[in-house]
Amino acid sequence: MSDKTSTRTPKDEYRVLARKYRPTDFTTLIGQDALVRTLTNAIRSGRLAHAFMLTGVRGVGKTTTARIIARALNCIGPDGKGGETAEPCGVCDNCTAIAEDRHVDVFEMDAASRTGVDDIREIIEGVRYKPVNARYKIYIIDEVHMLSKNAFNALLKTLEEPPEHVKFIFATTEIRKVPVTVLSRCQRFDLRRIDMETLANHFRGIVEAEGASVADGALALIARAADGSVRDGLSLLDQAIAHTAGEVGEGAVRDMLGLADRARTFDLLDAAMKGDVEGALNQLAGQYDSGADPAQVLEDMLELVHWLTRIKVTPAAAEAPGVPEMERTRGMEMAKGLTMAALTRAWQMLLKGLTEVRSAPSALQAAEMILVRLMFGLELPSPADALKKLQDAPPPQPHPGGGPGGGAPMGGGGSVDARGSHLTGAPTVTHGPSMARRGAGAAQAETNPLSVSELQLPDPATFDQVVALSEELGEMILHANLISNVHLVSFQPGKIEFHPGDHAPQDLSGKLTKFLNDHTARRWVVTVSREAGQPTLRQQEEAHAATEKANAAKDPLVKTVLAAFPGAEITKVTSLAVPAPMPGDSPMGEDAEPTD
Repeated sequence: MSDKTSTRTPKDEYRVLARKYRPTDFTTLIGQDALVRTLTNAIRSGRLAHAFMLTGVRGVGKTTTARIIARALNCIGPDGKGGETAEPCGVCDNCTAIAEDRHVDVFEMDAASRTGVDDIREIIEGVRYKPVNARYKIYIIDEVHMLSKNAFNALLKTLEEPPEHVKFIFATTEIRKVPVTVLSRCQRFDLRRIDMETLANHFRGIVEAEGASVADGALALIARAADGSVRDGLSLLDQAIAHTAGEVGEGAVRDMLGLADRARTFDLLDAAMKGDVEGALNQLAGQYDSGADPAQVLEDMLELVHWLTRIKVTPAAAEAPGVPEMERTRGMEMAKGLTMAALTRAWQMLLKGLTEVRSAPSALQAAEMILVRLMFGLELPSPADALKKLQDAPPPQPHPGGGPGGGAPMGGGGSVDARGSHLTGAPTVTHGPSMARRGAGAAQAETNPLSVSELQLPDPATFDQVVALSEELGEMILHANLISNVHLVSFQPGKIEFHPGDHAPQDLSGKLTKFLNDHTARRWVVTVSREAGQPTLRQQEEAHAATEKANAAKDPLVKTVLAAFPGAEITKVTSLAVPAPMPGDSPMGEDAEPTD
């Protein structure tokens, strides 16, 4: 065995790209021009806030910006005589110590792991003392929204009137969870997502510095998958370079990310929109065999539908810089052959199907069913077209004589159902679903002789019809909550106000609003009220049953039965219908004689 020892120094150790190329000043911070401009002007003019709030999605540079601010405020220049500057030197003791996370006057705290009031009490005690080496004592609190309510309250007084030598910098991805009392005491900066083109250009420069070779198409895929996050994109780029030993092609990145080839996505969507069932299913199977995730395939189709819709409404979008020639030509060709109704319907069906694929036992089977549903759903006419066909159809011819027996119509008049059948008597629709199945759409179908429950969205006129509609459409969890956890305060078509029960889910109003807006003919507003409201439908049903039992118990015959069987109780009261007289029966009884 060799006795040679490694001569590798810590400086030679590999560092991931996200750390190696972390910005050290405002000039290297990409995609945040508004923030850089504001902070630069504030530092140069001396108008510095005592607390900053940085918010944005993961990986856009919140903590990095906080450290740059700390360096800018504490930089003393190469000669040790400088002041606050928007261009920190990076070589003075303060700059290097902050960059290496070892400065005694710059404190970083992760609020996700230190959420209590005791942690904040340490900060409150520390702000009284002046910095040891730096110009300002700076506290950087990451994920500040994770602090407890008591911790926020403990911080408020210090945050409102901090000593002149103290600066607070907060970072959060959930700005809505930060109390307004804290936000009002901070200067807020919203860090925006980095657009794909900026990310791709940034990654291209890093690739050149690393001496690797990455195709432009591969960089575009990585930038798209990063979703505006520089850190996520650099992690993917790091993985791609390691995966392919420095020679990164578009196909390798697609395999790594589980993406389908863009041209194959065009082919799949084209087959689906043309109704080619066999071709579409074979396309999906081919992509699956190549390693593509079915959910990712549907995401690619959704993105393509959005792209085609944009070309449809704004044709100039196809000529934007950075659009590949294949996408431009095929996109314009497909957009011309598709109607806006078909595109919007495809978007809704794919969006709903994506959720089903992610929760299904077999993602591939679920994706196949989504494609089948999409292809057959595109053949259905729109509600407007269906109604127009009904209105343009010739009126049905009445039966000779106007009624079954040739006389006047029965029941004071007749009506015509949607299929052209002549209905006599009360204006009811005799075909299709029963009254119980039609639910909320029943009243409208009966008053409008041209309405068809299968084609026209229902318009519930009562809360009971809303409940019936939820059961009809199979939303059984929502149906159960509407029965047991809703105390109705007021109802009118388009607006519901209710008081939630003790066991009602917090998002019940949102789910009810979405359900009604998706499945009815109007827009709805559902609000939660503090008023007690009516008893729930379940409570009303139980109260009615109790009243029936109490009334039944007063019946002399029932009293006799209960007395004869000690321990017996009334469990259910059922009304017995009186049988209708049979034809030929005398209404006066068996012995009644006919009269003249």
